[in-house]
Amino acid sequence: MLRKNPSGHLPQVHESAYVDHTAILCGKVIVHENVFIGPYAVIRADEVDASGDMEPIVIGAHSNIQDGVVIHSKSGAAVTIGERTSIAHRAIVHGPCEVGDGAFIGFNSVLFNCKIGAGCVVRHNAVVDGIDLPAGFYVPSTERIGPSSKLENISRVSVAASEFSEDVARTNNELVQGYKRLANEF
Repeated sequence: MLRKNPSGHLPQVHESAYVDHTAILCGKVIVHENVFIGPYAVIRADEVDASGDMEPIVIGAHSNIQDGVVIHSKSGAAVTIGERTSIAHRAIVHGPCEVGDGAFIGFNSVLFNCKIGAGCVVRHNAVVDGIDLPAGFYVPSTERIGPSSKLENISRVSVAASEFSEDVARTNNELVQGYKRLANEF
């Protein structure tokens, strides 16, 4: 469902993207080509900053926002999801936040006030809060990293983890085409 926000912004969704009918996109949201947005996802750009402005929430091409994901932003700050990026089931991405190209964010993970570099993997139930994580870093399941975390103590993404991320992105790109075909049957 596409909804206006109180400021009057309506989501912009590329015609090649697939948005499940149970998902809610509200406000200044920009969805690029071949994006998959799964059931019960909520992407809501409706808060403004002190001057009454807001930055958009942008979902990059060929990315997937899976079931139950919540993407929102505090005080109109920007949220950017890169291209070929996977945000897995029930993750929360709360702006200000930037997730780079080819990243994987695992089930139930929470991102807030952070930057996740290209190709990073944040596994399931992890929290990344208040830190910029450069490209190619790996956050294990249930870990919490923040401003006091030392980058030298964080692993780099393995070949296997990178291949897994690419496979998830590829699989969800195929779902876009399948669900778009099915939409014509109802």
